[in-house]
Amino acid sequence: MQFSSLDLAADLQRALLDYGYTEMTPVQQQAIVPARRGKDLQVTAQTGTGKTAAFAIPVLQRMLDQPKATVERRPRTLILTPTRELAEQIAEAVTAYAKFVPISVTALYGGVKMGGQANKLTAGVDLVISTPGRLLEHMALGNVILSDVEFVVLDEADRMLDMGFSADVLKLLQMTATKRQTLLFSATTSPAVNELSHKILRNHQQIRVAKVNSTADTVHHVVYPVEESRKIELFEQLLAEQNWFQVLVFTSTKEQADRLLAGLQQRKIDAAVCHGDKSQGARRRAIADFKSAKLQVLIATEVAARGLDIQGLDYVVNFNLPYLPEDYVHRIGRTGRAGASGQAISFVSREEEQTLQRIQKLIGSDIQRIVKAGFDVSNRESLLKSISRKVLSGRSNKASETVIQLDAGQHQPQRKNRASDATASERKKPAAKPVFLKRTNQGTAGAGKATSGRSKRDK
Repeated sequence: MQFSSLDLAADLQRALLDYGYTEMTPVQQQAIVPARRGKDLQVTAQTGTGKTAAFAIPVLQRMLDQPKATVERRPRTLILTPTRELAEQIAEAVTAYAKFVPISVTALYGGVKMGGQANKLTAGVDLVISTPGRLLEHMALGNVILSDVEFVVLDEADRMLDMGFSADVLKLLQMTATKRQTLLFSATTSPAVNELSHKILRNHQQIRVAKVNSTADTVHHVVYPVEESRKIELFEQLLAEQNWFQVLVFTSTKEQADRLLAGLQQRKIDAAVCHGDKSQGARRRAIADFKSAKLQVLIATEVAARGLDIQGLDYVVNFNLPYLPEDYVHRIGRTGRAGASGQAISFVSREEEQTLQRIQKLIGSDIQRIVKAGFDVSNRESLLKSISRKVLSGRSNKASETVIQLDAGQHQPQRKNRASDATASERKKPAAKPVFLKRTNQGTAGAGKATSGRSKRDK
């Protein structure tokens, strides 16, 4: 289906042609028409399928259909997104779509000074793309008022909920116009996403472009079993043997990202990191250098799993598997975009095998396993059984560990266990049950047989 069949405003259509848009993707075909009619939507589609155009084009067209003067501090459209990178990416795309129409666009996000953003809001902006936290900061300073917002888009809504923005999103939406159109887009679905949709959408239409929580068919998945301590070594060897270049690597924490960067730099591999402790300028430079092929490896945490749109990215490596299986879908969505092929490679230690099982259950298929020679990993189940056997064998009492003494003046035998951890007060308490003496080949002289006048059971 062609964009030309949508009967868009001439200047909007011209901008799309300049941007290279002619044929619509499936999500665009299904979402643009009902969104243009004013329908609230909940859309689930894989990353890299053209979701930005699917919500931005109908919103821009509706703003053109109902033209209004730009008012300072009072935008008409709000697009909320979880990360700085995604806010920048959406702003770049929407600005290109709107370059021939009288609609102003700006992006608000943390990591940069607020002064320049505040000046743009004060001058008047029609469409704002923002992360929830930075928008709340501007609202607290009186830089922006949301009561005139008629169109709201939540992009990557699932990720916003994962990052704990649920309360912030609800608070922001309460500030918008009572009669508004709301579009909710996500790559995965979950009970939390469905609950949010019922809270903020009115008589909405659900659109699912592909199987829920599925990955792109163009991505080939493999896992390499490897000891945690040898992951850097394996990564370096695969880089050399398979001639990987422009590899996006995901770690689960900032500390892991920094350690991996240090290890790669020691090996003279051009690499940079992108995580929350880096300034927005540093993150922007790292991504720009990666896109321009100045870097061979870009290491990122979950914060970069959304919003990184790198043309022709062939390889995504999960150095550590994500805690949430849904995040696997988002990570590998950086490759295999717009119909191109891609490789999703995961390094899996014994401790991550259960996480791998959850990921395979989510995406509905087993992932090919490749055992790299020299990096063999012992089977996790056999390891646990071995540990269990050692623990059990360590519990057996040896004769040398237990000494039983009989004092001549006492009828009650005393038992001392050198391995006992009992406290002094506990040791003073009388035994709850009688101790029976049995003849052993290592018994003491008085313990081998009953004393005269006693029964065989000492009381």
